[in-house]
Amino acid sequence: MKKFAFLLFLFCAGVFAQSKPDDYSITVHVTASRTVVEPSINHVWLAQKLNATIDGKKYELEYKSMAGVSLLRVGDYRAKLEESHKNSYEIKQVYEFQFPDGKTRRFDVVGMEE
Repeated sequence: MKKFAFLLFLFCAGVFAQSKPDDYSITVHVTASRTVVEPSINHVWLAQKLNATIDGKKYELEYKSMAGVSLLRVGDYRAKLEESHKNSYEIKQVYEFQFPDGKTRRFDVVGMEE
């Protein structure tokens, strides 16, 4: 009986684990990547700027850091979208990338094209 209960528990755990929606379900195709130095009054920002295609639309994404940033390889990345609307004509979007090692990085949308 204990073996049956244990097997039932494992089966249910597997079903619930598989039914969880994938937060990082958006595919971001990075077509260009560059690192830019952006000095300000108090410090120097290092920005990682990306050109990307998401659902057939072109975007410019940016990640800023005071520490060193490496060049991100072009290719496909998994991401999730966070967005907020102040009104009907402005939008703030942030794509959080999840890398193969499980680490994440948040990129602000700083440009978009039709």
